[in-house]
Amino acid sequence: MSQLRGAAAPTSGSQDRGVIDEVALNKAVADVAVNSVTWADVSASERARILERIVHDTFAVAEEWTAAACEAKGYDPHGPVGGEELFSGIGTFVRMAQTLRQSMIDIATKGRPQYPGPVHHKPGSRIAVQVVPGSTFDKILYGGMSGEVWMEPGVAEAEVKATQAGVYQAPRAHAGVSLVLGAGNVASLGPRDVLTKMFGEGKVVVLKANPVNEYLVPYWEKAMAALIEPGFLRIVAGGAQVGLFLTNHESVTDIHVTGSDKTHDAIVFGTGPDGERRKGANDPLVTKPVSCELGNVSPVVIVPGQWSQKEIQYQAKHVATMIANNAGFNCLTPRVIITHKDWAQREEFFNALEAVFASIPTRKAYYPGAQSRRDSFLAAHPDAHQIGESSGDTMPWTLVRDVDSSNVNDICLNVEAFCALTSETSLEASSTVDFIEKATKFCNDVVWGTLSMTLIADSRTMKDAKAGPAIDQAIADLRYGSIGVNLWHAMSFAFSTTVWGAYPGHPITDIQSGSGFVGNTFLFARPQKSVVRGPFVAHPAPAWFVTNKNAGVVMRKLLAFEVKPSWAKIPGLLAAALKG
Repeated sequence: MSQLRGAAAPTSGSQDRGVIDEVALNKAVADVAVNSVTWADVSASERARILERIVHDTFAVAEEWTAAACEAKGYDPHGPVGGEELFSGIGTFVRMAQTLRQSMIDIATKGRPQYPGPVHHKPGSRIAVQVVPGSTFDKILYGGMSGEVWMEPGVAEAEVKATQAGVYQAPRAHAGVSLVLGAGNVASLGPRDVLTKMFGEGKVVVLKANPVNEYLVPYWEKAMAALIEPGFLRIVAGGAQVGLFLTNHESVTDIHVTGSDKTHDAIVFGTGPDGERRKGANDPLVTKPVSCELGNVSPVVIVPGQWSQKEIQYQAKHVATMIANNAGFNCLTPRVIITHKDWAQREEFFNALEAVFASIPTRKAYYPGAQSRRDSFLAAHPDAHQIGESSGDTMPWTLVRDVDSSNVNDICLNVEAFCALTSETSLEASSTVDFIEKATKFCNDVVWGTLSMTLIADSRTMKDAKAGPAIDQAIADLRYGSIGVNLWHAMSFAFSTTVWGAYPGHPITDIQSGSGFVGNTFLFARPQKSVVRGPFVAHPAPAWFVTNKNAGVVMRKLLAFEVKPSWAKIPGLLAAALKG
């Protein structure tokens, strides 16, 4: 395999800015460490009240928070892209807090979180628990969408129930200090990781902001004041030396990092030749538990079918949204689109995809190192299609076509392009079923990473006597932590009741997309992956589509609804969605 396999270690802007303040960092750790048992003793009902305050404090600061993020990323906070930032940066945090709040209420009153179900048996001696929709409101707002959590092989429903929320069965046994090393791209990631560590794992937390988005710290402090005021959470900023100091702090009991596999290896094994030697010998410098959500060459598999013009246009907008969201600076951005070489509508689809890109403005390449990463792909594929304006700090939408699928060392299959770039490759297959089987193997064995992927197939193919079962088997066999079926896999992150993280089983010497899950607000003990599904064509199209001109309005209404659900808000929210 290529020496380049892995995430591209996106530059975080973490240059050290002078001598670190060890006194302040020691105080931050000590402040929470002294309260670790006190936090363990906080009842589930009191935790529900804390989460309720967090939701309302976050909503109070939402517009300031969004304005700051949009200024940094070059977005209009009141336009459609500002709406995207509002919901991905704040809305997903609020939804997670609300679903955790309900779990806390359930633990206080019924002993464990009450998942909606049903439970289905799946191939490989697995069961899948349906967690979306979780309410009548979910059925209305996320019409036709569903989400389920697949458990590890051999786990029966009785064990699922018995092991839910294990932290709450012996909370003091789980007390400790977690260090969360936040991500620099999506504003909600660090705060959501805090919720997982505190409410899912029973720890107090020191959150270190990434230098790229540490300007958000004042807003995070306001949003999570209910945790900061009693000394259960501290938020610090700084570069790599601050992170190094904290990871090695004797009072820190475990670490969670969002970044690249290179970041994980630097933490666990160190850097340079000595780090390489340690990794080769499986001799880690850091032996405390490290969970992590890392990079991925996320694939989108398009199952061939006979699509109408309306269906082609819809799926072109769908895939363009996946790539354009956050200017391509997501670990879940699709990096390779996999098609059947003889699909009659292959060129038609990609022409439609490029037309969508041509219709939307290019965006600021705000994340450090984006240009050099893009240049490395263009050096390997100088014929890449570049669409839209490229001036100053904006970057054109870039599509590398016809990547040779037999060249398993190609950069497009091995390295996460952390910028507004994706690629396309095709597989030869004798039939639709043969393609599905080959695409599954290609994703599992060739494409780097195990975080997330999406499979797209029209409803006629899904119902076909041969192709339908082949798709079901592919969903079972694909080794990804989150799988979308006719729905962008990012919804597995957004729903929060699903789990988000790499497919389990990576050793620390080959960590790939990471270890452990976040989200998981029903607090399952042994999840394996999530599967989210949607209709092949939704009516209306989701508000988060990049072509939705009313997204700013819809997302504000959706956030207000998530903060305080009410039947009275439904008509206005649906009316706004229909205008998109």
